[in-house]
Amino acid sequence: MGRKMGFVVDSNRCIGCHSCSMACKNYNQLNPDITWRTVYDIKEDTYGQPTRITMSLACNHCDIPACKEACPTNAYEKREDGIVIHHEERCIGCGMCVYACPYNVPQFDKEKKKVGKCHLCYERLDNGQSPACVSSCPTQAIYHIDTTSLGDEFAKSLPGFPDPEITKSTTRFIKPSIVRKL
Repeated sequence: MGRKMGFVVDSNRCIGCHSCSMACKNYNQLNPDITWRTVYDIKEDTYGQPTRITMSLACNHCDIPACKEACPTNAYEKREDGIVIHHEERCIGCGMCVYACPYNVPQFDKEKKKVGKCHLCYERLDNGQSPACVSSCPTQAIYHIDTTSLGDEFAKSLPGFPDPEITKSTTRFIKPSIVRKL
């Protein structure tokens, strides 16, 4: 079995600065209203005490991608390394993938009348570089990893993240370690 790429989000390190989402927008030249990577706040009292926790999410490069299954024009491709790519030239802008994805990942671009999504910067990975979001994170809260080598040290979900079993999401999380009591 070959490698299967995915993201790890370390909620202990994410400071909610949005550097990752801005790097993604810049690298992919996205229109202002399109965001392929979003930083979410986790409800402050989720872990039993007031604390600020954020998580940065993009495409989960699912093992069973709902976007790919819903697309009538085969605009989605799942590479052998697990990266799910959207081919804009095949897209008719019907939005079926947008409605199918439980994670709200594919984004409809009103100007292009096409859908787009994170592709894990596969062309950068193919050239030995990290994805734009990963290389821009000042706290190293996001990284890409071969998910076939993961153990139990990573969580499949954080509060507010839809059930990862729906599509077998490959994104993994390092849960926050709350060490301070107020």
